Amino acid sequence: MRLTPPDHARVTAAVTAAEQATDGEIVTIVAQSSDAYHDVGLHYAVLVMLLVLAILSAFPVAIDAVHLLTGDPWDEHVSTATALTIATMLAALTFLFARYLFAIRPLRMALTPAATKTRRVHARALALFRASAEHRTIAATGVLLYLSVDEHRAEIVADAGIHDRVSPDVWGHAMAALVAAVKDGRPADGMAAAVTEIGVVLAEHFPPTGRNPNELPDRLIEL
Repeated sequence: MRLTPPDHARVTAAVTAAEQATDGEIVTIVAQSSDAYHDVGLHYAVLVMLLVLAILSAFPVAIDAVHLLTGDPWDEHVSTATALTIATMLAALTFLFARYLFAIRPLRMALTPAATKTRRVHARALALFRASAEHRTIAATGVLLYLSVDEHRAEIVADAGIHDRVSPDVWGHAMAALVAAVKDGRPADGMAAAVTEIGVVLAEHFPPTGRNPNELPDRLIEL
C-alpha cells in the first residue's frame, strides 16, 4: 500500500490547512511496518522444537521407528545415547525447518499476536515522535500522526504542551476517520481526514496568535 505523489500532496495540503487555524504543529508519518518481528519467528521455531521433544517423550516408539530406518535393523535395542542422539537430531532439524518457514514475512506477520503488534507500533511511534516533533516547537505543541500499514494500526502522540490540556480520548474522531479510510484502501484520504480532525482539536485549545512560525515540516513522511 504505497502512496503516490498526489497522495503525498493531499496529506501535505491537509496539514497546511489545519495549521492555519492553530499554533499547533502536525507531523505525519506512514511506515510500511514498525518491526520485522524476527524474534517472533524465532520464538515459534523454539516452541515447535520443544513440541517435537515433548512428542518423543510421550511416544518413545517414534525413536524406535527412526532407529530402524537409520540403524542396524537386527539390533532392536536402542541405547540411551542413541535415543538422545536421535531426539537431538530430530529437534535440530525441526528447528531449522521452522526457522526457515517463519522467515516468510506474511506468515510471520499473520502469526504475530495482536498485542505484540500494538506494543511495537506504539514504541515506534514514540521513537519517531521524539526524533521529529518532541520539544521542537516553542510552545511544545507538536502532534505526530503515525500509520503503520502492515499492522493496520495508527498512533497519535502529542507534545507536553498539548498532552497537559487535551485528553487522549479526544483524538477518537481522528483515529476513526483514519481507520475507516485505511480499511477501504485509501490511506491518504484517511491521513488527510485525521489531520483535519486533529486540526479542529488544536484550533480549540491553541488558536492562532500570529506569533508562532511554522516550525515543523508539513510534508508527509513515508518510511
